[in-house]
Amino acid sequence: MYTRDYNPKPRKGVVRMDPDCAICHAPASLACECEAKSLEVAVRQAESRMMQSILNDIRSWVRAHAQDYILEYFRLLTERRKAAHAQHLDRLSAHSYHYYHAPPHPNEIAAAQAQLKRGIDEDWQASVQRYPEVLEYFYSLVELSLPDDNEPAVKDPPLSALSGPRNKPARRPGAATTVASGPSLATHERDLPLPRGRTPPPLEPPRERRTPGPRDRRQSYRGVPPPPPSYYPPPY
Repeated sequence: MYTRDYNPKPRKGVVRMDPDCAICHAPASLACECEAKSLEVAVRQAESRMMQSILNDIRSWVRAHAQDYILEYFRLLTERRKAAHAQHLDRLSAHSYHYYHAPPHPNEIAAAQAQLKRGIDEDWQASVQRYPEVLEYFYSLVELSLPDDNEPAVKDPPLSALSGPRNKPARRPGAATTVASGPSLATHERDLPLPRGRTPPPLEPPRERRTPGPRDRRQSYRGVPPPPPSYYPPPY
């Protein structure tokens, strides 16, 4: 029960008199759970009022950085894929002109284009499948703090036990606050390891936040992912 944790031993000759339940008014001897349940509800309501905006800021920051990283990772994969495709077409042309003195057969060109499309789809699938890892990494960069128990705002909060709450206190500087983004984060990001031994995504200095657009606008970080597996046949 949320008002009955402190029950001092009564003095000699003084009858102990615990108050009835503040919710259902049952005698204290019944030890009902009304007050405990009411406290849980009050905690959730206070958490929603005070913390929801902070959680929303963190979620937006992590989501935007993760999207930027995935889009740039995909762009690098497709650039390498298209470069390999161009080399394959050059080999087809050289072979055809060498043996037939003519450009490659249209069916060969169509097959190469279809293979390129399949490869790009695979690159996009591989990129999207990295979201859990990348999201965990950026969430690991968020820092929250709790005030020390000896701080005056904790030991002597601006609340009156007799006249009720006073004016709402201002937020303590640096207390349990939002995501560590911007310049203060950029100086430390490169030194923070990815949990469970993962390799951190490459990062770059902070710049203006944007919402990722269609695929032709996918660009952001400048990390270098591992090259895609080769899928072209050997040269003739």
